[in-house]
Amino acid sequence: MQPSKRLERIPPYLFAELEKKIADKKAAGIDVISLGIGDPDTPTPANVVEAGQRALADPGTHQYPSNRGREEFRRAIADFYARRFGVSLDPETEVMPAIGAKECIFNLNLAFLDPGDVALASDPGYPVYTGGPLLVGAEPVLLPLLPERQFTPDLGAIPADKLAKAKLTFLNYPNNPTGAIVPDGFFAEVVEFAKANDLLVVHDASYTETAYDGYRPPSFLETPGAKDVGVEVFSLSKGYNMTGWRAAAIVGNAEAIATYWRLKTNIDSGNFEAVQLAAVEALSPATDAAVEQMNAIYQRRRDLVCDALAEIGVNVSRPKATIYIWAPVPAGFESAAAYCAHVLEESAVVISPGGAYGASGEGFFRISLTTPDERLTEAVDRLRSTLAK
Repeated sequence: MQPSKRLERIPPYLFAELEKKIADKKAAGIDVISLGIGDPDTPTPANVVEAGQRALADPGTHQYPSNRGREEFRRAIADFYARRFGVSLDPETEVMPAIGAKECIFNLNLAFLDPGDVALASDPGYPVYTGGPLLVGAEPVLLPLLPERQFTPDLGAIPADKLAKAKLTFLNYPNNPTGAIVPDGFFAEVVEFAKANDLLVVHDASYTETAYDGYRPPSFLETPGAKDVGVEVFSLSKGYNMTGWRAAAIVGNAEAIATYWRLKTNIDSGNFEAVQLAAVEALSPATDAAVEQMNAIYQRRRDLVCDALAEIGVNVSRPKATIYIWAPVPAGFESAAAYCAHVLEESAVVISPGGAYGASGEGFFRISLTTPDERLTEAVDRLRSTLAK
């Protein structure tokens, strides 16, 4: 049997490949420590789990949900945005649940791109920014994120012929995989750029609640005019330890959200309502302390990893947000993939090669902080030994 031609356009998904490598090593009896996949290792806050349990026991949540989402969920998102970001959202027209950020970002490609269209995608970036356009017959045009530009794209360097065909722009701050935060004034530049070129901006806000050293990441929608040109995909996965719950929302431009809803009514049947009600609890002030506690754990792990890397001469900046360390590949390796393969073979530690996130990620590797402290310490010791060879 033959796969579709559209599927042949994209490489195997990065994390699926990592999971296979881990499974192969474990099957051979090797103790593997994975620092590759960013899946929180601590449980969802107890109050959120309890809210989900109550909702699960309620027969009223057992029927088909609405794609538009429960009123309580949409109101909770709007209230959270007002409290956290100072952004006013109409819960009737500017908020809609999504089955995780990944599903939402991919479906936006289906909703807005035709074959021959262009999507501008951060490079390096979350693989769906490039895989999504390819699967719908469009073309991803990469926006290099380079250290000398604080990992922001040079919007003036996009080829005119590509820009003329562009409909979507994918951005993500705090940024995965680089850990970069958005510089002052960049979002305002994006708004003007989108207005001038009739673009829909899609800002992936998956990491706004995971930050350190007193930093409070902004929402794209805080920027004047942002709601006129963009939507934001807010995910509860990382900040609230809810990756398995698949709880997210798309917020912002009402016309874009109406288009997204029209697509979703033909694709899925909405989020399980018990998940939506658990998300309502997560977004309440009652969960703020748990989020702060989780951030304190990640900050401690960040410092542990960065200190260890510095000891052996790897020059790495301490990120102010996200759950990742983005570090340069040590000298003597022809590529990030070669270095990561070396680390896996020599120390049984899995790290992600930067080139897997896009061409501009070459020369870097990513470490995830979502590993229990004692295992992270052991992984760092193994990594230190490998790097010191």
